[in-house]
Amino acid sequence: MIKVAPEAKVKIASLMQEDGFDVQQDFVRVGVKSGGCSGLSYDLHFDKKAQEDDKIFEDNDVKLIVDKKSFLYLIGTTLEYSGGLNGKGFVFNNPNAQRTCGCGESFSL
Repeated sequence: MIKVAPEAKVKIASLMQEDGFDVQQDFVRVGVKSGGCSGLSYDLHFDKKAQEDDKIFEDNDVKLIVDKKSFLYLIGTTLEYSGGLNGKGFVFNNPNAQRTCGCGESFSL
């Protein structure tokens, strides 16, 4: 399961609307790909439909889809949003990550 913090929900809904997506119907695709300074990096974008092997979750009225491979790395993760002058934007609070980079966009197990 992947959770969505209240601040992240508000920002996701706003960004989805700006990009022509509907938070009631469309998805936030969360994934992991090779790269970044720690070995793995997070991938986050909007999607209109799920693929056959995707895991589908809903938390805090946000529909999330995760491919099967990425799901293993993301179990228990909370998607958060930090705004303001020193804010980083979307932050993945991943209990599986043993090491993260300074920017918080990549990790290793």
